[in-house]
Amino acid sequence: FIPPTAPLVVMTTAKPILRRNRPGTKAEEWCNWADEPFEEMESTLAVQQYIQQMIRKDRTKIDEILTAPEGQDGMVWKYEHLRQFCMELNGLAVLLQEQCTPKTCPQMTATEQWIFLCAAHKTPKECPAMDYTRHTLDGAACLLNSSKYFPSRVSIRQNSINRLDSVCRRVYRIFSHAFYHHREVFDQFEASTSLCQRFTTYVLKYNLMGKDTLIVPMAGAADNPVMEAQI
Repeated sequence: FIPPTAPLVVMTTAKPILRRNRPGTKAEEWCNWADEPFEEMESTLAVQQYIQQMIRKDRTKIDEILTAPEGQDGMVWKYEHLRQFCMELNGLAVLLQEQCTPKTCPQMTATEQWIFLCAAHKTPKECPAMDYTRHTLDGAACLLNSSKYFPSRVSIRQNSINRLDSVCRRVYRIFSHAFYHHREVFDQFEASTSLCQRFTTYVLKYNLMGKDTLIVPMAGAADNPVMEAQI
């Protein structure tokens, strides 16, 4: 007696989605993959990935972008957002390069009453606006990637998070200089990113800057800020 052959059953598993932009990826296909729920993200970079996912989904939904998922550590959330702002601000710096030169902008200013000193030197001093911008973004990147102050992307000490407010103040000056001295470039960049509005909402939401220091007219910012030179 020869038993009948049992039907062959082939077990298949769902192919995981590869969330990676390979070399040669076209602009219209960049990051073109399905969204992933935050609770399913297993990488140590999950918070950064989630923030970027929310921005790609709809950059104008700022309150949603800035609202942390349930159970997410608040200090890590603030830290990762500031990292993201600094990365995106490099795009504004690139747009400013042609017209923001040492000749046209020998000082880092916003309104006539604001002169910002560059803290990248041993003794803070005046820098051309573009140099100030580069120094500020480079300094922010060095601090936020420092293994001394931020050794982990999962948990952050309170004494390290206290350094974020000074980074915010200096980063904001890039927005204010662009707004008051390169308005066309600022408007072009803001229309495509909503970055200044998101940054303004962020620093107010987490008390990282006072309204009286927010001189770019955005929703939520003060109408008549106090003017003074700052480092």
